[in-house]
Amino acid sequence: MQLDEMILVSVDDHIVEPATVFDNHIPQRWADRAPRMVFDPATGMQSWTWEGGTTATPFICAVVTLPPDEWGYDPSTLAEMRPGCWDVNERVRDMDANGVLASMCFPSFAGMAGHFFGECADRELGYAALQAYNDWHIDEWAGSHPGRFIPLPLSPLWDPELAAKEVRRVARKGATAITFSEAPESFGYPNIHSGAWDPFFAACCDEDVVVAIHIASGQNVMPADQEVPLEVSSTLPCWNALPCAANLLWSKSLVKYPDLRIALSEGGTSWIPGFLDRMERQFHVQKWVGSDLGGLTPTEMFQRHFLACFICDPSGLLLRDRIGIDNIAYEVDYPHSDCTFPNSAEELWEHIELARCSDEEIAKITHGNAARWLRFDPFQHVTREEATVGALRARARSNDVDLRIRSKADYRKSYELTYGSIS
Repeated sequence: MQLDEMILVSVDDHIVEPATVFDNHIPQRWADRAPRMVFDPATGMQSWTWEGGTTATPFICAVVTLPPDEWGYDPSTLAEMRPGCWDVNERVRDMDANGVLASMCFPSFAGMAGHFFGECADRELGYAALQAYNDWHIDEWAGSHPGRFIPLPLSPLWDPELAAKEVRRVARKGATAITFSEAPESFGYPNIHSGAWDPFFAACCDEDVVVAIHIASGQNVMPADQEVPLEVSSTLPCWNALPCAANLLWSKSLVKYPDLRIALSEGGTSWIPGFLDRMERQFHVQKWVGSDLGGLTPTEMFQRHFLACFICDPSGLLLRDRIGIDNIAYEVDYPHSDCTFPNSAEELWEHIELARCSDEEIAKITHGNAARWLRFDPFQHVTREEATVGALRARARSNDVDLRIRSKADYRKSYELTYGSIS
């Protein structure tokens, strides 16, 4: 296999939501109370606000094709970022330019697990807004380009029974995955050892829906002292997947629900062999604890239940046999600061060559495992030949996709010419 022959499905990208999210989906009785995007000319800040609070997306979450000296945690505006961050038609053009066939997208303003909707004191309104978001995501974002997106709705974290109900609702709309938090207890909700989430897990098994858990989807505190360098706080979140996996692996729910499948989104893979070594030693040596994994070893339990998702993890590819070749999936992370756009294929290929992966292994890592776990048919709308990195990039070249580095000011000028003033 050559680089241009790969077929890439990214199981972790992100939407910076446009202002129209709730326009067509919130019931009329709630329309005046739905979250809305507002712009403050005094501060130049664009935010989502409602009675549940206010939140903004920092530029570090929308940096593609911005010069590195303009990256940072200052709040972003749609006008100052690449349109592919928030415009689905432009996103598909960017996917073509990057050689990516399909993408599963997590939210931005709503939080990685949708906790923003749980901040509303009026739970009925919160659920109505969450449902409206999910319908927008499934029907408009993913539905606008069949075969290019894997829908990823949000679960109402504040109520396990309601979360189960939403699983069944979105499954009827074609969703094969739903978000969840790495630490629901950090929001004041039950932890997974309580058994409270069993209705949610049961619904996911019944509907064959994958639980997608993104790093930083809880409120676990990272070092925040002023003397702690930014490098520390930006490095550590990826390791959140380890305690999340440990809690899930030892929870009684995995024994109770053997068909439950969990994607550890943006968690990487290189930590997994050492993690499994420790889990195995705990299981076989510390017998006084009385661990019961339903007849499985920790490694068998991990490989039954977990999909490990990585952006750039050459050590993980070298140790792929210890992880499980059927348990690894690729992600781009567009448009966040860790993303590999527009050279995702080149970076991945370099690491694939280093690890000496076979063609069969490449196919599984790049798209096969994602397709199987998420029940996604990459070739339902295109032929295999049309789905490759080379074919998609050829189409992008013919459509003149601009990949130049451009400043926020340049993007703002283009935005105002096309859409008018942001204010």
